[in-house]
Order: sequence, then structure tokens, then C-alpha cells
Amino acid sequence: MNNHSPSIQALILDMDGVLWRGEEPIGDLPAIFTTIERRGWQVTLATNNATLSANQYVEKIARLGVNLNRRQIVNSALATARYLHRLHPDGGRVYIVGENGLSITLAEAGFTAVSLNATDLHPERENILAVIVAMDRQVTYEKLTVATRLVRAGVPLLATNPDRTFPTPQGLVPGAGAILAAVEAASSESALIIGKPSPEMYRVALETMGVAPENALVVGDRLETDIAGGQQLGCQTALVLSGVTTSQIADRWRPPPGWISPDLGSLLNTIA
Repeated sequence: MNNHSPSIQALILDMDGVLWRGEEPIGDLPAIFTTIERRGWQVTLATNNATLSANQYVEKIARLGVNLNRRQIVNSALATARYLHRLHPDGGRVYIVGENGLSITLAEAGFTAVSLNATDLHPERENILAVIVAMDRQVTYEKLTVATRLVRAGVPLLATNPDRTFPTPQGLVPGAGAILAAVEAASSESALIIGKPSPEMYRVALETMGVAPENALVVGDRLETDIAGGQQLGCQTALVLSGVTTSQIADRWRPPPGWISPDLGSLLNTIA
């Protein structure tokens, strides 16, 4: 499927469901990236997953046989850190329902992720700049309680992404959006979503590569985040069916993505 194809100069690739499921690669990644390099295309990886820092993502894809640098990684943790830095250039204390990669990324921008106890919590004394909800595979009722009480006391609620599920080799499991739903329901507040479908991460990628939106191809496995964000910004878009979206669901999306392919390798063959 191809509606129109202006000159492609760069790819912006989602990770989970496009490059891998958990620790398992999708296709022959070294061969795929060799093809991209031979075509002269720049590439940036852009993911809503905030569980790893940029350096950790570089290390992960290196284990799968592909060498990239930190500037080629954009994730919702980085976008969240940039957003907070614009509001609070001197940094400060934040409370996260999330994993170590998010804490590392925020710390690099001057924000300290604090640990709080629900029993002894006095929200008005904590000087918390924001509650940030992300994917957290160690989430506890204690964390949700602290987050809820802080938000109910007036602390802004941010979310790295709204993804309700997360693809693994065993199938779909709860994602950041599922955890966020609990905090929103308990606090009666809606979060500001920083990651896709907000096009902020794509803007960062385009600026870094020096490419216009119409010359970039966004590749993702989620219509409501990856594809919607790319379409908002005027990028070309391609959906791969190797993650969370079925062909039946894809056929109902409007406007449709420029390409729909089984996986990234097949997509590159189609474009060729």
C-alpha cells in the first residue's frame, strides 16, 4: 500500500513491536540497518517506552548487532525531561511511578526522583514539582497511593505515554497507560501526555537530523500513537503488523498510513 512517496531522507523508527519484542529481535536487524545505510537514509529511534535511558537503548540495540549513538535515540523520558526543564530550569524534586531509566534521564536534567512513604506522607511539605507516570513493572499499591495523594493535593500529573499494552514474546501485557488509568481514576485528574501521539519527540528527531517532515518516514506498530503523531506533523507514515495492531484494525484507520507491512524488513522491500 502506498498513497504517495516524496523522497525519503530519514526514518524515525519505533522500537517495541518494530525492532524487538522484549529481548527478541524482529527480523535480521543487522541486515535491515545495513539496507538503511546503503540507501543513504538517516535513522532515529523514537519510543514511548521510558524504562531505559538513551545510553541503555544504545547498549540494547548493540547487543542485537546494530551500532547507533546516543543522538539517534529519542524517548518519552527525554521528552519529559525537556518539558520539565522548560518549566523549572533549576530542577527539583519529582515523584515517579516508573523505572530506573526514567530516573536516570530526569537526573541528567537536574530532577531528583524521590522515594516517599504513604504512611508518613504530607504532600504540602514535599515540594514535589510533578508526579510522572510511566511503564513500571515493579508498580505497587504503595506507589499508586503516594501518586494519588500528591495529585489530589495539587501536584501536576504527567505521563510519559498512554500506551495501554506492551508487546512481549509471550503476548500483550499492561503498559504505562494501564497504570496511568489507575492514578487518573483515583485522583479524578487527567494527565498531560508527553509522549506520542504528541509530535514533540518527532520534532526533536527531525531537528537533530535536519530533515523536513515530508522527507521523513515514521514507522510504528500503534495507530493511535506512532501513526497519529507522524500524521499530525506531516511525516510519511508506515504501520508494521509485528506489534500490537492487526490488519483488520489498520484497515479502519483514517487517514490510512502510507504503507502497511508485516514487519520492518518487508516494508523496506516494498519501498525498494
